[in-house]
Amino acid sequence: MFRLLLILLICAYGASAHAQQFPSKPVRIINPFAPGGATDIIARQMAQKLGEMWGQAVVVENRAGASGAIGVEMVAKSPPDGYTLLIATQTTHAANPALYPKLPYDAAKDFAPLTLAGSTPLALMVKPSLPVSSVKELIDFAKKNPAKLVYASGGNGTSQHLTAELMKSMSSTYMLHIPYRGAGPAMTDLLGGQVDLMFDNLPTALPHIKAGKLRGLAVTTASRSPLAPELPTMAESGLPGFELSTWFAFFAPAGTPRAIVDKISGDMRRVLAQPDMQQRLAAIGIDIKASTPDELAAFQRAELAKWGKIIKDSGAKVD
Repeated sequence: MFRLLLILLICAYGASAHAQQFPSKPVRIINPFAPGGATDIIARQMAQKLGEMWGQAVVVENRAGASGAIGVEMVAKSPPDGYTLLIATQTTHAANPALYPKLPYDAAKDFAPLTLAGSTPLALMVKPSLPVSSVKELIDFAKKNPAKLVYASGGNGTSQHLTAELMKSMSSTYMLHIPYRGAGPAMTDLLGGQVDLMFDNLPTALPHIKAGKLRGLAVTTASRSPLAPELPTMAESGLPGFELSTWFAFFAPAGTPRAIVDKISGDMRRVLAQPDMQQRLAAIGIDIKASTPDELAAFQRAELAKWGKIIKDSGAKVD
């Protein structure tokens, strides 16, 4: 018994010492989506701040494709030592498990939660030439012109895709889905008029709406956004009960020592509490919501159930 206790104490001391020395080399944060979106902005802000705090390079690598599955799988199979981290969203860690029967990762079992970073509404936008100025007019147009409207998304299973599918289900309308490899290319074609409408995170949508390049119709959260108070909610616009947001969180590979998980999580939460970080993210519409690893694990379980129900009720399919 004494020897067992001694071994346990030595292991605990070793893990604690290792965590105190962490990081001793560069760290990378994998973003499983294309550059330019809110996920990228948050990851790069976090990387810069952690690099300053740790005195080590923290770099962001974009590994987009397959609704985030390519980058997520890469992290799931990385050594569990804290040197490869993931910024994830409800797409990768809540919706994909219900949408895809065979994923190359298990969203619950293959990752060690670190912290929530924040959330943001999605905004519904249409090209200026489309003769609608409200959600009600858009729904009426869709019903009078079946199969004419085309909506873009950043890929199958993304929040853009599933939010549009929920709108279709709740309004009994049909629109053709064109999935792109990332929200950036989808936005480019919406700006160019090749597609008619799109839901996207408010931080990336708002500059185009304010510049008059796109017409904003609504936001998806329960209340209006302080960034764009002129935009009504989807619920206000004739779809009561419509409420969704995009969230962002950080994970490490499963098996990462708890001492390292706690260190990274604590340092990330300290970054999120910095006034300039809060101002930077608030300016682009991110509502910061830091959490402990255990709080993130509980939140993810609830989100898996929520998005699973949305997908089942809407009949959303991958195209």
